[in-house]
Amino acid sequence: VQLVESGGGLAPAGGSLPLSCAASGRTYSMGWFRQAPGKEREFVAGTTGTGGRTYYADSVKARFTISRDNAKNTVYLQMNSLKAEDTAVYYCAAARRLYINVVASTEYDLWGQGTQVTVSS
Repeated sequence: VQLVESGGGLAPAGGSLPLSCAASGRTYSMGWFRQAPGKEREFVAGTTGTGGRTYYADSVKARFTISRDNAKNTVYLQMNSLKAEDTAVYYCAAARRLYINVVASTEYDLWGQGTQVTVSS
């Protein structure tokens, strides 16, 4: 199974950007992480296998929305009210197991190639 990300790019502060991540096969929990220059990779948002539960980092809560379309094996991240500190490379991640700690990067088995998001202030 491979993960292919799309979206990202450049947006002004206060703007919006969508990200999507398509899996080539069946996956369970999926999530988004990001890594800014000189910083550790951090959890952004995650969703369980059915999409019934979602989780967000405090820094993006109420601004970002994660969703998934299981028929398409695709997870989305809608980013609104972007801030300069959202600038980072965003990575999609997927787990082959049904129950994981979605906020922990070590729980995921598959990773996308990363897509750059740059927010201009």
